[in-house]
Amino acid sequence: MLEEYRIVGRRASEIAASVERAVGSGELAPGQVLPPMRELAAQLEVNPNTVAAAYRTLRERGVIETAGRRGSRVRPRPASTARGSLRVEAPPGARDLGEGNPDPALLPPLDEAFAAATRAYAERPGMYGEAPVDPEFAALARAALDADGVPAGPVAVTSGSLDAIERVLVAHLKPGDAVAVEDPGWGSLLDLVPALGLRPVPLPVDDEGPLPDAVEGALSAGARALVVTDRAQNPTGAAVGAARAEELRRVLAGHRGVLLIEDDHGHAIVDLPLHPLAGVTDRWAFVRSVAKAYGPDLRVAVLTGDAVTVDRVLGRQGLGPGWVSRLLQRAVAHLLTSGAVDTDAVARSYGERRDALVRALKERGVEAHGRSGMNVWVPVSDETGTVARLLGAGWAVAPGARFRLAAPQGVRLTVSPLTAADIEPLADAVAAAAGPLRPMNYG
Repeated sequence: MLEEYRIVGRRASEIAASVERAVGSGELAPGQVLPPMRELAAQLEVNPNTVAAAYRTLRERGVIETAGRRGSRVRPRPASTARGSLRVEAPPGARDLGEGNPDPALLPPLDEAFAAATRAYAERPGMYGEAPVDPEFAALARAALDADGVPAGPVAVTSGSLDAIERVLVAHLKPGDAVAVEDPGWGSLLDLVPALGLRPVPLPVDDEGPLPDAVEGALSAGARALVVTDRAQNPTGAAVGAARAEELRRVLAGHRGVLLIEDDHGHAIVDLPLHPLAGVTDRWAFVRSVAKAYGPDLRVAVLTGDAVTVDRVLGRQGLGPGWVSRLLQRAVAHLLTSGAVDTDAVARSYGERRDALVRALKERGVEAHGRSGMNVWVPVSDETGTVARLLGAGWAVAPGARFRLAAPQGVRLTVSPLTAADIEPLADAVAAAAGPLRPMNYG
């Protein structure tokens, strides 16, 4: 079963360390099945409870996963290996479409916003003991949420969307719990879930988001949480429409104990309306970041949710960083009130580039997806070969392995670096690299 490698140790910590060393060195490959607990206990001449404790530690560290009667196995991608490392470095002269960054030309200047924030700070410096959320920022955030139909709830501020999602998951779940996630989906989230000792359950998606039957199946099978991207899903560009939202709400109504987390990834960069799912379950959280429209380095995200969830997040945050800089919050509030970003123009700019690329690819017989946001997902039958051929043609794209659990292969192209003149040459290169593809469900 384990070929050449032999697990050793007498104590649970030693057994866990032996497995973890082998995973790190490659002696135990992803997907490798570990011996049943009683069998390994007999080999090591220890109590089965000792092996059970070792396996529990490995699960909590995200090194292995347990699938009922199928036993325990090394995770397909150990939590210590970030999906972000699966990148293609663009050589000199190549165009980089793989990083997923916004177009710098569409980001606002920050000097006046920070000048205004520091002027306010000079009059009233931020001190210990103050509320963690700046009142003006909270009011602006809550008004925007109200306008989009997000249910009433208190507001918290976190250091980006992933920080918010992590805090919400930790507030409610325990190691070993299952979390239903989109597949393909945000690579950082797919890394985060197992790193917290949680078990990701892949959900197929189409252009309207997670498939309702798959969500029902995952929740009925015991998933304790569901994470949904409302708009500009990364990497596929999916956006939850009105009909799909209604279907998902019906599913969630039958599972009120499930924790729902929504990430409005496309806030301020898409022109599609928001159709929130929040309010159906007893525990819910809704997250939106300023990263895509105002700049990734701002590290500010708004979190709302039911009172218990937000209270737990704020309480734990208070024992760590304490709060996200109120000086930073005031700078973002200035950006919001001064109209520093023309959100309609930004959405139009990304939409024109994205739609043009999807259209050009389809004209060449290449399936492509990009309903919203700044990314286009192209299903391919040979991911590695497609990436290599595109790199040879001068285009660096993101390999789909960064975003997949069980979904078929694909590549992600970010349109933010593109001009209108780039669309046809890029479509030609993708068509040549990917070749004709038989119809397939990329979920």
